[in-house]
Amino acid sequence: MSLKYAVLAALLEGEASGYELSKVFDVSLANFWPATPQQLYRELERLAGEGLIEARVVQQERRPNKRMFTLTEAGRADLRSFAAEPPRRPTALRDELFIKIQAMDGADPAVTRGLVEERMSWARGKLDRYLRVRDRLLDGRTEEEYLSESDRIGPYLTLMGGIAFEEGNLRWCERVLTLLKQRVALG
Repeated sequence: MSLKYAVLAALLEGEASGYELSKVFDVSLANFWPATPQQLYRELERLAGEGLIEARVVQQERRPNKRMFTLTEAGRADLRSFAAEPPRRPTALRDELFIKIQAMDGADPAVTRGLVEERMSWARGKLDRYLRVRDRLLDGRTEEEYLSESDRIGPYLTLMGGIAFEEGNLRWCERVLTLLKQRVALG
């Protein structure tokens, strides 16, 4: 899959500037489809050229003008077709920390613990952000109320996946740290 469909899906929320889309990517899509702002802006230009999105310029007085992007009917149709196709390949985990853990035997255990603790810190930070987004989406409603009342539930469902991923990350890190402590105690 290309960045194309992640951008089109983000625009289902409505009209957005490139800056606003980059924030959407930071908060809700980065866990499963990261993109730099430069990649995002290039993709927006390409999608506009293909007629899948439209751009309009908003004049601003004290700031530079900004471009606002919306999905076209052709973009919606393309996104519907994409959503109906099965994924091309299963998820593959590529994580540099896992390679470092695989190679840790003979290395300083304190360094390994530090790397895992750093991962825990990142996971906690992302989890906290995801939980704040969830609270904003729910806006005082229960999950059941939100899911029955909301026009779109896709962002919530992917947010649940991000929350589960970071909770899993934290459980794994805690387990690794426990096992490392046990190993030091035995040695």
